[in-house]
Amino acid sequence: VQLQASGGGSVRPGDSLRLSCAASGHSFRSYTTAWFRQGPGKEREFVAAIRYSGDSPSYADSAKGRFTVSKSKNTMYLQMTSLEVEDTAVYYCAAQLIGTAISQARSYTYWGQGTQVTVSS
Repeated sequence: VQLQASGGGSVRPGDSLRLSCAASGHSFRSYTTAWFRQGPGKEREFVAAIRYSGDSPSYADSAKGRFTVSKSKNTMYLQMTSLEVEDTAVYYCAAQLIGTAISQARSYTYWGQGTQVTVSS
């Protein structure tokens, strides 16, 4: 499956943004999918994941209460609200078939190219 992330941009603190991750070649029906991000000078970190069933999404502590992950047949979304400067990063979408260790980047086989989110005043 090929993944294409989009929706990034430059916003101010407190703004909202919605990222999309489109799948080509396969639907997301059988995949657990996730968002990761990598800020300047930082390691890639888990943001949110949603299982192939669509149930029980998981979030990093930094995302809880502000971000919402969802998906349709071929697209995964990350609705981000109350954005903070610390959310500045390249956001990547990823997918795996098995659905284990969903917060670990090494569990994911397929990756999108990333979309830049910049939050600054």
